[in-house]
Amino acid sequence: MKDNNEYLIGAGGWAYFQVPGLDPLIAYSKAFNFVEVNSTFYEIPSLRLVRSWRRKVPENFNFSVRCHRSITHRFKFKPVEEAFEVIDKMVSICKVLKADILHMQTPPTLKFDEAMVDRLREFLFSASLGSIRIALEIRQAKISALPQSLIRLMRDLNVIHCIDLSREEPAFHSDILYSRLFGKGIANLYQFTDEELKEIDEKVRKEEHKKVVLCFHGVKMYKDAARFKIYKQTGNFPKVTRGTGLNSLKEVLSEDARFPATKQQLIIRQGWKVIDLTPNKRVHASQLLKKLPEKTFNNVEEVIQALKSIN
Repeated sequence: MKDNNEYLIGAGGWAYFQVPGLDPLIAYSKAFNFVEVNSTFYEIPSLRLVRSWRRKVPENFNFSVRCHRSITHRFKFKPVEEAFEVIDKMVSICKVLKADILHMQTPPTLKFDEAMVDRLREFLFSASLGSIRIALEIRQAKISALPQSLIRLMRDLNVIHCIDLSREEPAFHSDILYSRLFGKGIANLYQFTDEELKEIDEKVRKEEHKKVVLCFHGVKMYKDAARFKIYKQTGNFPKVTRGTGLNSLKEVLSEDARFPATKQQLIIRQGWKVIDLTPNKRVHASQLLKKLPEKTFNNVEEVIQALKSIN
């Protein structure tokens, strides 16, 4: 299948992208062409600080901005003066960063009945957004449970339906696909295998989009984003560790595994990580950890020796 989509690949924030001697954002912008500003969900920064972010990155670097949570969690899209003041600040941040997407995330407790759909319509009609597009992430039931009136409203107002493409697909096609990728683990404890990243790409390529924004959010988000970027450039995935098989598992466990630990504790705490089973095959560590006997292990070596005795 021919791929005509423009990809923006990155992560939710740059604070943890540490390179000795380099500012994190400058270092990040050398590796990726896009970042989602995550901190604005929790605190509204000064425009002076925002301007410093823009100055640190190349001209062709792309930002998106997360809308402050007061809009969705406190005001719940109520069209009041305080809410519009917040929106005006968020729009100003977008303009400084040259960001054309403002992401909004609703809390799981916010239910979109007809009254809430009407309130959202009034709010979006009244907000001064200019050319900035809203990417709306609805944290509630399955996509199939969204009311048709909400879907129609989003279509009519050119709102992007933001989803986690590793779990679901948008309720409707849009010229921009915006996905925040957490994976299938608990909270953000997840790392994607090659096959899972391929599945995400296959979902993207079902439709043609003017722009595809893939924003990784797991604890291994920088590695996942880099692997996906390399795959799009070369058609191949890089290794995630230096070794393969049990050596790869040992390397991954040595990062932060706590002992003593039972088999089940190791599967829960470490099984979500990806290891190099062979030079060309990456799997979740749980694939090997599930082979362990039911006992308590005191260190990494005991784990590896137990698996060696099985093999």
